[in-house]
Amino acid sequence: MSAREPQEMAQVAAETGAKKVHRTWDRVLVSSFLAGAYIAFGALVAITVSSGLDPETWGTLPTLFMGAAFTLGLVLVLIAGSDLATGNMMLVPLGAMNGKLGLGDVARNLTLVLLGNLLGALFVAFFLAVQTGVIGEAGASGNAGLTYERLAGIAEGKALGESPWQTFLRGVGCNWLVCLGVWMSLAATSVSGKVLAIFFPIMAFVAMGFDHVVANMFFLPAAMFAGVPDIGWGETGLNWLLAGAGNLVGAVIFVSTSYWYLFLRDQPGTSPAAAAAEPAERA
Repeated sequence: MSAREPQEMAQVAAETGAKKVHRTWDRVLVSSFLAGAYIAFGALVAITVSSGLDPETWGTLPTLFMGAAFTLGLVLVLIAGSDLATGNMMLVPLGAMNGKLGLGDVARNLTLVLLGNLLGALFVAFFLAVQTGVIGEAGASGNAGLTYERLAGIAEGKALGESPWQTFLRGVGCNWLVCLGVWMSLAATSVSGKVLAIFFPIMAFVAMGFDHVVANMFFLPAAMFAGVPDIGWGETGLNWLLAGAGNLVGAVIFVSTSYWYLFLRDQPGTSPAAAAAEPAERA
C-alpha cells in the first residue's frame, strides 16, 4: 500500500510548491543548476548505452534501453534534491491554485529555474560530454564515434525532423508523464519506493520520443559542440520554446489542475502544518 493516499499527496505537493518559492534567488539558482546537470547526466548515459545498436537488428529496443538509463536524471533530482523546471511546472502552480502563491511567484520561480537548468545542462554538454571525448567527432572510431552518431540522430530528429505542432504535443505528453512520476513519488517515503515510482513514467516518455525541454538543453547544444551539421541556435531555441510550452501545458492542465480539482478544490488553502513551515522556509 502507498505510504500516502492521493488526498495526502495533493496536500504535500501544494505545500512543496510553496516551499520552493520561499527561498533566496541564489539558492534556487544553485539548486536548478544541479538539476540541469543531473538531467544532462541521465541524457549522456542514455546516449552511451543505446549507441551502436543497429535498428535492423534491434528494432526499437534501443529507445527502451535509452529510456531506462535516462531515469537516472530524475532519480538524482528527486532523491539528492534540486529544482527541475518540468517538475516545478506542476508543483508551483499547484501551490498557487491552493492559495499559497501568486502568479508572479510562479513566473519568477519558473524563469529562474529554467535559467539554472540551462546553465547546468550546458556545463555538462560542453565540458563533460564533448571536451572529455565521451561524445566524439564525425568519423571518430570506437565508442566516441558511436556516441557521436547516436547523438547526431537524436538531435537531428528533434531539431529538424519534427514539425512545430509535433514538438509541442510531444512536450505535452512528456511532462504529463514526468509530473506523474514526481506525483507518484510523493506517495512513497522510502528511497526504493520513490525510485520505482519514477522509473516507469520516465522510461516511457523517452522510449516514445517525447520532448523534455531540459533534456533538449543538453542534446541540442551537445550536438552543436560536437560539430553535428545543420543544427544552430535558431533551431535549438525554437525547439526549447515549443517543447517548454508543451511541458507547461502537460504539467498545469493534466496534472496540477486535475488533481487540484479532485482533491484540493474544496479544501482550506493552507494547512496548519504548512502555515507553521512557511516562516522557516522564508528565513
